Amino acid sequence: QNVFLVISSDVMGKDEDIGRAVIKNFFETVKATKEIPHTIFFINAGVKLTTVNEETIPILKDIAELGTEIYSCGTCLEHYGLVEKMQVGNRGASTQVVEAMNEFQKVIWVG
Repeated sequence: QNVFLVISSDVMGKDEDIGRAVIKNFFETVKATKEIPHTIFFINAGVKLTTVNEETIPILKDIAELGTEIYSCGTCLEHYGLVEKMQVGNRGASTQVVEAMNEFQKVIWVG
């Protein structure tokens, strides 16, 4: 699909306890339905999902194997001290988000 997905939190919604389960379920559903976006870009606390969240990393690896490009914001990785802990995808930059606004049919923000 011609979709650029931006994930800006490691939870979905305001309640962090249920939000952890909801974000995991979201990615499991993406994987199961194979409704995969072209690119997923993780910013802010969302980078924790590609670095230290042991529940989401395997799911994201599977989504990447289905053809989705995965990036984590370099500035965000540095802020959280997670540069060396990235386990899925590549380091990205905000220019990718700006370019996506023109290149993709849909840019969706979750977080």
